[in-house]
Amino acid sequence: MTENNSQMLGSESLELHLTHAGKLESCPTVPLSDRHDLSLAYTPGVGAVCSAIAADPQKAWSHSIKGHTVAVISDGTAVLGLGNIGPLGALPVMEGKAVLFKHFAGLDAWPIVLDVHDSASIVSVIKAISPGFAAINLEDIAAPACFEVEAALQDLGIPVMHDDQHGTAIVVYAALKNAAAVVGKKLDELKVVVNGAGAAGLATSRMLLDADHTGNERVKDLIICDSRGIIHRDRPDLNPYKLALLELANRENLHGHLSEALQGADVFIGVSVAGALTPDLVRLMAPDPIIFAMANPMPEIFPDDAYAAGAAVCGTGRSDLPNQINNALVFPGIFKAAVEQRRPRITPAMKYAAARGLASTVQPQKDAILPDIFNPHLIPAIVEAIAAVP
Repeated sequence: MTENNSQMLGSESLELHLTHAGKLESCPTVPLSDRHDLSLAYTPGVGAVCSAIAADPQKAWSHSIKGHTVAVISDGTAVLGLGNIGPLGALPVMEGKAVLFKHFAGLDAWPIVLDVHDSASIVSVIKAISPGFAAINLEDIAAPACFEVEAALQDLGIPVMHDDQHGTAIVVYAALKNAAAVVGKKLDELKVVVNGAGAAGLATSRMLLDADHTGNERVKDLIICDSRGIIHRDRPDLNPYKLALLELANRENLHGHLSEALQGADVFIGVSVAGALTPDLVRLMAPDPIIFAMANPMPEIFPDDAYAAGAAVCGTGRSDLPNQINNALVFPGIFKAAVEQRRPRITPAMKYAAARGLASTVQPQKDAILPDIFNPHLIPAIVEAIAAVP
């Protein structure tokens, strides 16, 4: 698969969206064929439902759409690999996530794009609209606002998760666990380089490093690179989120650029930009390296080039290539579990459980370290794993 294939898919997708005027519509779930139906669905009958909910707000979960709906919210500041393209540019992605919520998890989801971009304003809007939803999926909000917004909403009483952070982290943890099995290694034996220190890169690094706090196998040797090179303790330009990770990452305080970080590395995890990893850089790594090139829509390196340079296992974030390492594998299941089990928030233990459930659905092989998104066992495995978490 090449850039030409991406261009072809882009043309087809443009035609699809034009033909259907987007990807979603609202449909009633009750009949509306006569005046009696109308009097039940709307006035005067609906007044009794309104009064019942006003008297007992918990009935909103069973007597209204609240109990099975998710708000998919973005301000358009970090859309796919396209960057800050604004709320309207983000809308097709939010529509797409809503389609996946419905198809894979049976949840109704509304795409909501906001033309406010500071953390306080985003938090204020979400709090104001939250009564109508069972959960909030934050998406494509740039760092550091995404960290601040998610943290400020954890006491909302319904699950709130920034999918770019935690969905990505969960799927990478599961993918790496299975890829390590393919090459005959354990997570704690791997030297891992994460290229990209935005929302996805920092959350992924944290999940790989923090795993033993919940009794899971963890990575012990991890280096993070951003656009200026290796993140180390002597850099004066680091924000608090990058600094916090140095408590566990880059144990030897290595300086330099990506090329220095990759010397002898077992794993490259890319959440950065197209073309960031060249075949020559792959050749600097340890024998049989694992390459996760997840920049979207164009990866850091295409699998054919990575394999030609010596990679043992390669995955990307794309739906049209083997080993898709994409949060789409995770978010329908984790939100389905959280909503059905009426969880007030999504905890670290639930995230590791989701990763275990995801990893368990395949017998890992070079071109199948994760299940296909259409695997019928995928969602039930994640939901069941989370159900076992207190």
